Amino acid sequence: MLKELCTLPSALYRNRRLVKKMAKNDLKSRFAGSYFGTVWAFIQPIVTILVYYFVFGIAMRGGAASGDGTPFVLYLVSGIVPWMYFQEGLVNGTNAFLEYSYLVKKVVFDISVLPVVKLLSALVIHLFFVAFAMILFACYGYYPNIYYLEILYYMICIFLLILAIVYTTSSVIVFFRDMGQIVSILLQIGVWLTPVMWDLSFLNGYSWGSTVMRILKLNPFYYIVHGYRNAFIEQRWFWEDKLLTVYFWAFLIVCYVFSTWVFNRLKGHFADVL
Repeated sequence: MLKELCTLPSALYRNRRLVKKMAKNDLKSRFAGSYFGTVWAFIQPIVTILVYYFVFGIAMRGGAASGDGTPFVLYLVSGIVPWMYFQEGLVNGTNAFLEYSYLVKKVVFDISVLPVVKLLSALVIHLFFVAFAMILFACYGYYPNIYYLEILYYMICIFLLILAIVYTTSSVIVFFRDMGQIVSILLQIGVWLTPVMWDLSFLNGYSWGSTVMRILKLNPFYYIVHGYRNAFIEQRWFWEDKLLTVYFWAFLIVCYVFSTWVFNRLKGHFADVL
């Protein structure tokens, strides 16, 4: 079992140059043939942010700040930027073996690196939006500080969380194509339960609020969204949330062990199905 768990890290190290090259080509090929090319990868998320801000920040709030006095647009951006990476990485990673089916059928190719290619491709876009968020915060008087360093830590958390999930979804979808639709539906629900666009402290006004808050915090991605807001707004270190940190890494380890088990049990049959 320990040998199986080490298979992925060792494969990534051996094929690190190939993975980097494939991720670069993957980002280019996604918009090949379009006039603006990879620019579309950045336009669509910006339009999404603007729509959410108009609906939840202006139409429903009149531009009001969040519960702690932070301008709503900053609260929104600090949550939706990591969510967009999680969403894109999970969706694209789930379809990695289907999209690269011609490589899966090659005996000599190490297919375990394919989901990572998709995650690295999406990471390039995420880095752009992290920089965009920093500039936006600076425009509102929230200038870069030492707490911004922990954004790198939370990026690693997102990457590993997606990876721990996607080796299950990408393996299952080869045999059960409906998995793609299930992932999309869960993401539609997850964006509201994380929460990304509303303040969890809103529940404090209800008698049952504390119970619901504890349940929502079981969502491992809450830890990441909360962490990005800690870095950008609250200026808190991740180790100050000891219980959340321990819970997240425990969940991550269990999820990775399970995904590794699923992938290793199913990969031998991929070529037959594809």
